[in-house]
Amino acid sequence: MTQGRNSGRGAQGRGRGALVAEKRYAATGGRPAAKKPRRKQPTAPRRGWRLFGRRKARPPRRPRGILGWILLPFRVVGRMIWALTWRMGVLAGVFLAGAIAYHYSKLPEYQALLDGRNQGSVTLLDDRGEVFAWRGDQFGGVVTTETVSPHLKNAIVATEDKRFYRHFGVSPRGVASAVRINLSEGRGPLSGHGGSTITQQTAKLMCLGVNYDPAVWSSEAAYESDCRQSSLWRKAKEAIFSMAMEVKYTKDEILSIYMNRAYMGGGAYGAEAAAQRFFGKSANEVDPAEAAMLAGLLTAPSTLAPTSDIDRSRNRAATVLRLMEEQGYLSDSERRTAMAHPAELSEAAAARAGGYFADWIMDTVPGFLGDQTTEDVVIRTTLDQRLQQAAEDAVNFVFENKVREGSKAQTAVVVMSADGAVRAMVGGRKVRASGVFNRATQAKRQTGSSFKPFVYAAALELGYSPYDRLLDAEYCLDIPGSGPWCPKNYTNKYYGEVTLAEALRDSLNIPAVKISEAVGRDNVRHVAGEFGIESNLADGPALALGASESTLIEMTGAYAGILNGGSSVTPYGVEALTLVGDAEPLMGASGGMGERVIRPAAAKELIWMMEKVIAGGTGQRAQIPGWQAAGKSGTTSAAKDAWFIGFTADYVAGVWMGYDDNTPLTGVTGGGLPAEIWRETMVRVHEGLTPQPLPMSEPAPIAVPEPEEPQRRQSSGQGGGSGLERTLNKVLRDIFGN
Repeated sequence: MTQGRNSGRGAQGRGRGALVAEKRYAATGGRPAAKKPRRKQPTAPRRGWRLFGRRKARPPRRPRGILGWILLPFRVVGRMIWALTWRMGVLAGVFLAGAIAYHYSKLPEYQALLDGRNQGSVTLLDDRGEVFAWRGDQFGGVVTTETVSPHLKNAIVATEDKRFYRHFGVSPRGVASAVRINLSEGRGPLSGHGGSTITQQTAKLMCLGVNYDPAVWSSEAAYESDCRQSSLWRKAKEAIFSMAMEVKYTKDEILSIYMNRAYMGGGAYGAEAAAQRFFGKSANEVDPAEAAMLAGLLTAPSTLAPTSDIDRSRNRAATVLRLMEEQGYLSDSERRTAMAHPAELSEAAAARAGGYFADWIMDTVPGFLGDQTTEDVVIRTTLDQRLQQAAEDAVNFVFENKVREGSKAQTAVVVMSADGAVRAMVGGRKVRASGVFNRATQAKRQTGSSFKPFVYAAALELGYSPYDRLLDAEYCLDIPGSGPWCPKNYTNKYYGEVTLAEALRDSLNIPAVKISEAVGRDNVRHVAGEFGIESNLADGPALALGASESTLIEMTGAYAGILNGGSSVTPYGVEALTLVGDAEPLMGASGGMGERVIRPAAAKELIWMMEKVIAGGTGQRAQIPGWQAAGKSGTTSAAKDAWFIGFTADYVAGVWMGYDDNTPLTGVTGGGLPAEIWRETMVRVHEGLTPQPLPMSEPAPIAVPEPEEPQRRQSSGQGGGSGLERTLNKVLRDIFGN
């Protein structure tokens, strides 16, 4: 027994217990002892995460020490913040995923987003079919990252979003940098630099998927303004829409959408339209210098457009070239070459969008095919760019050499063919302005003596002869309600007995009034109106002296009617209007020759009379060496307006000069500076052309009247009795056939 115990102890000492049989039975009764109930151990609280509902409370930890009691409130608050934060994070994630999925489901196919214009475009061609101006929203066609010049693609990425191919639509680093810059410059965090990625800019161009609705927005400008809001809520929506785009489209598809929809100045939407607009080439042909200029426009297209300020545009392009080099798109030598040979504008782009002529064309076509068109329209016009340059050079020459420095006087010039086709137009001293007041078509001014040819046209049509004589002497008419009205000549002199031809040549006022009264003011108004002067014509005797108002283009068109043999003329600039994709024009010529107003013989005699004005009368300063020319000067009361309108066998030109506020001209008459502008214009217009004679005929001499006949006509104060007699005799011969 002792040995056994020792053995057991030894075993226990070695780590094992004694092998002792379990007591199966109680000490009494020999029955098994009752099993004691096991004490239930407390279960550990379940640690599963629950988003909603209450979790079983965890026994609070007892703080240990003073530091524990101090930190206890912070631990409680921290747990509460954490519990709130992760729940809100989960909810925000679910909401974000749902919002992205919603916009994803609404996004159209990639191809449907390449043309985002609200309006169509108008392309203007000259008489040779060459583009000279654009209006509306130009769209040159679809480009993709595969078809566009790689220089342009790289320039856009380098300038607008260098991490474009690495972010998920939103760049937190870019936003943080933009906020920092804005705050450092004293602006609001979202004012100025936006930190937008190319994806976000594309989302903004798409107005976050909202299309223009006239019932919601008062105008397209209001719609675009709403699309470009920079509020915090708008930025959040923009970020969600951008991420949806990143899921829906590839990076190259997003960049292609951006390159096709972005406004790039000069009315051009998209890279192709801009390349055509500024360089006259496709977007797949632009070199690094041109690509840098185009990419530079994206920041401020209207301000940086090369048609507005080529130097500013080139400076911006130089910055883009440096960015391209820094990001590895260009080598140092390539950048230096591009900067040494900056982009040049095409001839059409340098013409500043066609100026006054293009504006006039847009005013003459129906609005739904012009500035409000939703189609792409091509208009072939009557513009001759050589003649346009001639008119511009003439205006610049005279104002630089003949007009005192600092003068605010304005001028307008119109050149047209005899059929009314307008070949050139200058609407002000700033010869290539666009979108401003056009004095050639919009300014209604008193015509002065330039109206007199229509008085004599009425007389010649009624049978008067240029050789008919009348008395230039003191002459008064009694105007009901106003009393006597006594016209005066410009020189305040009287010249006695003169012929009609002499009276027109020297622009005598009294003979013009006498002829107007003799033939009837209604006849004068009728002839002038039929020749195309549509403005309201004066009712009183001052009608003959040009008291009525008219526009320069109206007056020039009326003179064209005299040149073409006495038929009316409607000035026009549109030859044909065609929708892009259509073979046949939608509209033809918008004007031309109309009904006959006076007999061809009367027109030829009138041209003969008007030729004397330039050959030896008030228009001598308008003489063109080697060419026959006819015309008439005009100066209104107090010299507020000065005119010269005339023609050769090939072209008609009109010039007006004056102040916009009706300030009187100083020392200027129609036979002065306007005649010189006219001459300078026509000399340039006729360069290289063979001189042609005017379609005029000298009237047959009339029999010398008996001595008392002239005295009788003079005493009547009306003049032209022989003309009325010839008219009566002609009517009688027509009736009786002899």
